[in-house]
Amino acid sequence: MVIYKKTSQKLILALNFSNLKETFNLIDQINPNSCHLKIGIEMFTLFGPSLIKDIHKRNFSIFLDLKFHDIPNTTAYAISAAADLGIWMLNVHASGGIRMMLAAKKALLPLGKDAPLLVAVTVLTSMDSNDLESLGIFSSPNEQAELLLKRAIECDMDGVVCSAHDTTHFRKITNKNFILVTPGIRTIDSKADDQRRIMTLQQAKKSGTNYVVIGRPITKSKNPINTLQYFLNILVEDNEF
Repeated sequence: MVIYKKTSQKLILALNFSNLKETFNLIDQINPNSCHLKIGIEMFTLFGPSLIKDIHKRNFSIFLDLKFHDIPNTTAYAISAAADLGIWMLNVHASGGIRMMLAAKKALLPLGKDAPLLVAVTVLTSMDSNDLESLGIFSSPNEQAELLLKRAIECDMDGVVCSAHDTTHFRKITNKNFILVTPGIRTIDSKADDQRRIMTLQQAKKSGTNYVVIGRPITKSKNPINTLQYFLNILVEDNEF
C-alpha cells in the first residue's frame, strides 16, 4: 500500500471507471487516510450499492455524487435510501428549490450525528454564461451561484459545491463551519475536458475551499498513483490548506 503524507483528507478523488477491475486496481494502492472517494451517477448506475459496500470494506469514506433533483417527496426518500448505505457526503441540486432542499435535510434528521453531510450544487463547473442564457438565466455564473448559495444557507445545508472562482467570495460571506466543495481542479498543462470554470490546485488552496474534487487529471494520467501523490504534496505545502 502506498503511504501518503497526512492531509486531513482534503482531497476527494473522483472515480470514473467503467469496470471494477480497473477501479480496485487503483483503490487498492491508496491509503484510505489520504483522501475520500467520489462515486458519481455513471459508476453507481453501472454497479449499484454493492460498489459502495466493497469500497467501505477498504475503509474509504464516500461522497455519493448523484445530484438529486426531483419533487420534494421523491428526493427525501432517495436521500434516506442513500444515507442507509453509510455515505459520508451526499448532494442535491440547489436549483431544485427550497422545498426540495428542506425535505432532503428533514429526511436525515432521524440519523442525528450519524447523518451524512448534505451539500447543494450551485452552478456546474462545466457551465458558462452561454449555457445559462440558453436556459433563460441571464445572471453570470458567479451571480447565479451566489443566489443558490443563499438558498442553500436558508435550508440549513452543510455546504455547497461551487467553482473555485466563487469560493473566495463565498468564504467571506459564510461561517467557518459551512463547507465549500470545489471540483474543476486541473494542472496548468492538463486537459480541461468538458469543464469551463477551472483552476489549479495551488490557486484553489488560497480561495478558502474545504475540499477539492479531482478526477480525470489523476485517473486518466499515465501514472495515477504518482499524480495523486503530486496533488497530495501540494495540499501539505506551507500548511496553507
